[in-house]
Amino acid sequence: MKARSIIMLILGILFSMLGIGLLFGGIGASWVNALQDDGGYLTSPSERFDVDSSAIISARPDNMRDDAYPGPLPFDVGSIRIWAESANPGKEIFVGIAPRSDVERYLSGANYSELLDVSFRPFHVEYRETQGTQQPPLPSGQDFWVASASGAGEQELDWNIQSGNWSVVVMNADASPDVRADLKAGFRSELFGPIAAGLLAAGAILLVIGVPLLIFGAQGLGRHAPGAAHPGAPVPAPVGSPMAGTAAPAAFAGPAVQPPPTYSAAEWAPYPARLRGELDPVLSRWLWLVKWFLAIPHFFVLFFLWFAFVVVTVIAGFAILFTGRFPRSLFDFNVGVLRWNWRVAFYAYSALGTDKYPPFTLARTDYPADFEVDYPERLSRGLVLVKWWLLALPHLIIIAALTGTSTVRWSDPQPSGIRYETGTGFSLVGFLVLVAAVILLFSGRYQRPLFDLLLGFNRWIYRVITYVSLMRDEYPPFRLDQGAREVHERYPLAADANAVRPAAPPDGPLPPDGPIPPVGPTARS
Repeated sequence: MKARSIIMLILGILFSMLGIGLLFGGIGASWVNALQDDGGYLTSPSERFDVDSSAIISARPDNMRDDAYPGPLPFDVGSIRIWAESANPGKEIFVGIAPRSDVERYLSGANYSELLDVSFRPFHVEYRETQGTQQPPLPSGQDFWVASASGAGEQELDWNIQSGNWSVVVMNADASPDVRADLKAGFRSELFGPIAAGLLAAGAILLVIGVPLLIFGAQGLGRHAPGAAHPGAPVPAPVGSPMAGTAAPAAFAGPAVQPPPTYSAAEWAPYPARLRGELDPVLSRWLWLVKWFLAIPHFFVLFFLWFAFVVVTVIAGFAILFTGRFPRSLFDFNVGVLRWNWRVAFYAYSALGTDKYPPFTLARTDYPADFEVDYPERLSRGLVLVKWWLLALPHLIIIAALTGTSTVRWSDPQPSGIRYETGTGFSLVGFLVLVAAVILLFSGRYQRPLFDLLLGFNRWIYRVITYVSLMRDEYPPFRLDQGAREVHERYPLAADANAVRPAAPPDGPLPPDGPIPPVGPTARS
């Protein structure tokens, strides 16, 4: 059953990805086709082309760079329009299209410039110069042009594209050297309509096949993974901790911690998404240098799992809208994807907290990093429309500040134009991980306060992902709960105001896991 679910999930992901790609292609082709209504052309910007030679010609297919231009076409695909105007005072412009062989014979012995590459943002042109001393005869007197235009002012040339090897030629009308012209080109094709219809139809068919396969596969894998915890369920201790092999008290997952005086009980309540990460007591000094490489198989799998996660979330959103429930098997699948992602992040790039290789599974294991979400019996039908974008916006801005990278762009003047260079820096979380890794490299120790801070950042991020992905209605707290485990798991104090704090939390001494919330009569004194 599990193998069948995996096969259905893989096929569903592939069909759905291809279907979405074809749909976007069809939408793009439809948009292009709409721009062509009423005889419109897809037109390039008007730019100045300036050479000292007698002509500018388009490149041969074997001289094109990076396939910038199509080769000879075996069928008619549409028409082109070229606008040309001389920038030389008192000179007229000529623009023509002819077979490549005739153009090369016509310009034999003359100095001309072959266009190799054009970029528009910023504008930059590359030519290949062919040296010669002869001045070619007047272009208007030649009979091999299949389309041409010449004269003063702006000239328009229209040509229905035909199969073959053709060249576009721009010259002064008197064939003199020093060609300076303002040029732009447009393209129009009647094929965009049929192409758009075909892409949209094919994309829709693939989605009709792929999405059900993906959902059925996700449901099957969700059923095989251990179910998400219910509120108040015990949270297992990690292997190797003093509490391993014993059941955690119910107070671990419940709102049993007495809130500090500055917090209300609601503000201090535990969030129903719990992230845990236990720091290895001994870490390799150098393994973090290659963990990103070792984790590549996980990155590959997670790329497809995250695609399935998004599709499942969309389908679940409609289910919540009409039934008020997130289908349990799909919920468990999405929690499994987040759990898998957190294990890889904890190992490779978000914390570097363990050298133990992450398992390839959606289910809970004894891995030192884990993530769990309480399953909600009911969800708001109205919130599903706004919480994932509008209500979550403040949190999304904070997460962008934590995980976003800074980009600097500057210009580098060159003789052939202006070239723009871009530099990208670290995110805040990435920078802190790098600092921790460098300290580990030279000292052999991971700074526990830095680890606790990174876990707090990640805990905040995963709470927001839980909310945005429609798995809970409780708004994520604006609170940085640092430490390896949730505060309410580390300090399971009774709700009684006169309760006395235990000597140590169940997962180890108090100092490494951060500050202790003030509780009981001691906090009031």
